[in-house]
Amino acid sequence: MREFCSVLLLSSPYSVLTYALPEDLPRRMWHVGARVVVPLGKSFRVGILTEDGVCEPGGCVCKDVLWPVDLAPFFSAGYLDFIRDLSIRQMDAAGKILARVLPAALRDLPLFKTREGQAVGLGELTAADARAGLAQDWLAGRFAPHVCPRRQERLFSLTTEPPWPVRPQATAQLDVLRYLDVHGVSSAKVLNTHFGKNVSQPLRVLLKKGLIREIESHFQPEEVCAPAAEAFSLTAEQQQAVEGFWELLAERDPRSALLFGVTGSGKTAVYLELARRCLCLGKHVMLLAPEVGIALKLYRDVREALPEAGLRLFHGYLNPSERQRIFMELSGQAPPCIVVGTRSSLFLPIEPGLVILDEEHDASFKQDEGLVYQARELAYGRITRSGGLLLMGSATPDVKVFYAAKNGGIALNRLPNRVGEARLPEVRLVDLRVEPPEHGPFATSVRDALVTAVQAGEQVIILHNRRGYAPVLYCESCSEPVKCPHCQVSMTLHKRRELLLCHYCGYSLQFPLSCPGCKGHEFLPLGAGTERLEEFLRDDLPRDTKILRLDRDTSRRAGSMQETLSAFARQEAQILVGTQMLSKGHHFPGVTLVVVVDGDLGLNLPDYRATERSFQMLVQVAGRAGRGEKSGRVLIQTRNPGHYCWQFVRENDYEGFFTREIALRQTMGYPPFVKLALVRISMPLDQPEAELLAAFGSRMRLVCPAAGVRLLGPAPAPLSVLRGRKRFQCLLKADTWPAIRGVYAQMRKMLAKEKNVRISVDLDPMDML
Repeated sequence: MREFCSVLLLSSPYSVLTYALPEDLPRRMWHVGARVVVPLGKSFRVGILTEDGVCEPGGCVCKDVLWPVDLAPFFSAGYLDFIRDLSIRQMDAAGKILARVLPAALRDLPLFKTREGQAVGLGELTAADARAGLAQDWLAGRFAPHVCPRRQERLFSLTTEPPWPVRPQATAQLDVLRYLDVHGVSSAKVLNTHFGKNVSQPLRVLLKKGLIREIESHFQPEEVCAPAAEAFSLTAEQQQAVEGFWELLAERDPRSALLFGVTGSGKTAVYLELARRCLCLGKHVMLLAPEVGIALKLYRDVREALPEAGLRLFHGYLNPSERQRIFMELSGQAPPCIVVGTRSSLFLPIEPGLVILDEEHDASFKQDEGLVYQARELAYGRITRSGGLLLMGSATPDVKVFYAAKNGGIALNRLPNRVGEARLPEVRLVDLRVEPPEHGPFATSVRDALVTAVQAGEQVIILHNRRGYAPVLYCESCSEPVKCPHCQVSMTLHKRRELLLCHYCGYSLQFPLSCPGCKGHEFLPLGAGTERLEEFLRDDLPRDTKILRLDRDTSRRAGSMQETLSAFARQEAQILVGTQMLSKGHHFPGVTLVVVVDGDLGLNLPDYRATERSFQMLVQVAGRAGRGEKSGRVLIQTRNPGHYCWQFVRENDYEGFFTREIALRQTMGYPPFVKLALVRISMPLDQPEAELLAAFGSRMRLVCPAAGVRLLGPAPAPLSVLRGRKRFQCLLKADTWPAIRGVYAQMRKMLAKEKNVRISVDLDPMDML
């Protein structure tokens, strides 16, 4: 009697098809969770055998699976179930989702080779007279798949900042340098696509001149951000937290927990001790950070504290060959190890006993492009199937997470005090209405505090969450700012790079320039970014004052972010200016003063999370001060000192802020009291939208009430034009996710035939713009 199986095809519109297991091959060659080669049309594809013993479909003839790729399951049953659940949530084919996360080489048809290196072609595998002998060789391990490693990508990075010693006539070289300056580390493939194959000549010249260099990876594990830490010993509070979480970890049922600890309370020490115990149980550990820079620091901490542990570093900037190697090493029955990485590590084929999300509140744990997902939800999906513990740590937890902890939905442990003698810093507001800036962007009292700290040999962090030189370049002839033609937003001036840049689509213009509107040449830069702030400090402070800047512009060159953080940690500079990149996860004992230039930035964005995000960023950056022997101070400049947020920032009172914020959300009907989805609709600029959106809105207002969904919109998005397309959005509120998914399915069906109209959904959105 013939046996049939289900095969999940990777990146195929058919997703799952039924195939027959060959009668001429031994049954023990096939394993659920293993990759297999199957015929599809006139070619062959790689799929995953997801289920055996399925019923024969009626009315059709099933083709045979050709040959296995793996000698044992590559994916566990729990992992495949996790992918299936994710496909339901994302309303996308499971095969497409798996194809997005699986390294390309593992999706390709493999080469089969004998031990002697002789190739075994697909023709031989289909030959009836040879298959029995090949099956015996396969089971005996005399021939196996040979996965061709992807060729190491050639990656190029700048070695120096502009201006570059290049003749103005060498336009091809300048174009490459400017591209790398704007986009950061880029592969030869990307450069070829952008510039054409003729780019090889300027690349050779620039390599010879030493203006660019070829690198193996964007980030290396050895690129640490601080001096090696001393061996840790747990405080009584940390020990209590460890024991509480250990009881949960020892249970077989999956659990979630929150470690709520003030900045500097030693949450990392708790993570390391739990990881050590988890390895002793023979279970895998995932220790995840929102950004690569913090992941590198955690990697160093694990390597220092647990030198005998198996350790992997995984993030989205790895070369394809390195990603492939780690996937292969961790598939099947890999020995227990610790994976340190970013959100993409959650797709590695291991069954984790412990998943830790450090700085769990950070928006970087949400992926907004391609496969949209929230790392917290994926982590819970992983430990639900492995019976492990999801531990989230933060000094400023996500409001929804803390709500669950307060109501018993997840376990909660606190670390209310800093380690050692360190104390939380004093936070003071500087009212710019009473004390307007007289020294560049600084009020007099702030500037005096800055000078005093520098003269005392102390370190200072200055936060301004706006990069570039000036966010607006105002034409004095036509009284209009220079705007991006694709996004209709003001372009930011980057003075050192002699560039106007759109921070949304990447469109750029060389500066100086003629006004695109009136051809005038007189411009006035309005506002200030981190670059202008750095320039002012260099002019205002004594010349021997060492100043560093950390933002997206200064961290594009490979290794530059680690160089900056390491230099500041070694106290080679007295001032570090930057954006929110420096607000979390870093330990600088020499910092005694933190200055926030404009605390109001972000408070009034059209986003229900705006106040929460501002509070989190300000408390986190305040936590960088006073971690050493000396006490710390934080000065926050504001023009709106009456906002309710400031009271809680000054007192470092997260729970007070939570109480106020959760009451507002309950009144307004926002998460965690409802499920929320943001539906985005876009179309070309020249396409009329009034009639289409009116009909769409009328239809949806009939559909939504019947499904138990509240509809807000459609309305123009806050960023109404982006990348050359008009944008509109709807908010969907409901008590359950299935209700929202059902309504969105009808929305997608209604707009499916509309030419050039795109629709997408973001469940539990982090970005409302």
